[in-house]
Amino acid sequence: MTRTRLTRRNLLIAGSAVLATPYLSSRPARAAGQVVIRNPGGAWSDTQKKYIYEPFTTETGIEVVIVPTTLTKMLAMVKSGNNELDIADAGYDGLVELDKAKALAPIDYAGWKYTNPDDIPEEYKTANTAGMALYATVLGYNKDTFANNSQPKGWAEFWDAKKFPGARTLQDMAAGTPNLEFALIADGVPMDKVYPIDIDRAFKSMSRIKPYIKKFWDTGALSAQMLADRDIVLGSIWNGRLQAIADKGAPVAIDWTQHMLSIQAYGIFNGAKNLKNAQLYVDYAMQAKAQVGMPRELNYGPTNIKAFDMLTAAQKANLPGSPENMKRCFIQDVNWWGNNRAKVNATWSKWILT
Repeated sequence: MTRTRLTRRNLLIAGSAVLATPYLSSRPARAAGQVVIRNPGGAWSDTQKKYIYEPFTTETGIEVVIVPTTLTKMLAMVKSGNNELDIADAGYDGLVELDKAKALAPIDYAGWKYTNPDDIPEEYKTANTAGMALYATVLGYNKDTFANNSQPKGWAEFWDAKKFPGARTLQDMAAGTPNLEFALIADGVPMDKVYPIDIDRAFKSMSRIKPYIKKFWDTGALSAQMLADRDIVLGSIWNGRLQAIADKGAPVAIDWTQHMLSIQAYGIFNGAKNLKNAQLYVDYAMQAKAQVGMPRELNYGPTNIKAFDMLTAAQKANLPGSPENMKRCFIQDVNWWGNNRAKVNATWSKWILT
């Protein structure tokens, strides 16, 4: 695989602000305090409760309190000096913005007792963030249209609408980042040379495929729905979204060639009221037995390499970050996007109307 230094996923930090409430239906008789975590909610939250929050509370007596909120509101809390959160569980792009605002404290890797830091590859760690799950933007296809392994294998073939006909979809700017990386790869740029993105070259490549794009998707749900309904037969899509509809019987599959890896991570807030508990939580949550729930339940890859030993061969075949899939991916550079999103957005706003 081509490994770009940890940067990042275009996972937009979702959720609505609510009052902080503990998830536990019953609390330890003698609680050892609490830790307050920003969590995206939904199935993600349910899986975290089962595999991490509840076992952590049982082990330590520390109560986990969930607060679903947005990046904008987290930044506002930090700036106001009234931050009630201890930990952010968020896409790495959001954590980069928090780190730029000097909101994050160093992760105490040296003090870990549950997890061996060496079991987490360097690509997933920074001084102030700990990558805890992986997801990917992949090439999804309809198996009825492309039977017997006849699908495009990589983005150059995806761009070849004559050889591989059919309606397509790619990611919209409104979803965070359009697929400029794939446009460059389709134009012959190697995965390890994608960054820094040549914006003009990328948009010229996008213009070649644009006539075959039925709609640019702005949510993961839309990309999955179009593929399931056969409104399109090819598209970029988040691997978890595709796997969810495949598990329900949709005739869809992933070609893992040249997929883009993204990272969900933990960050601990500077001045956290429960700093010691927050450091202990991150340590606990990064161990293999805690991380194994996400691949089993939601098709997110673990960052702890020991977790793969706890999965079947079939499970590993469909996971970002698996030993085999790491050979054919690159990590999205969210630092580049953070520095260039406004410029790309200005170019996109004009380009999409032509």
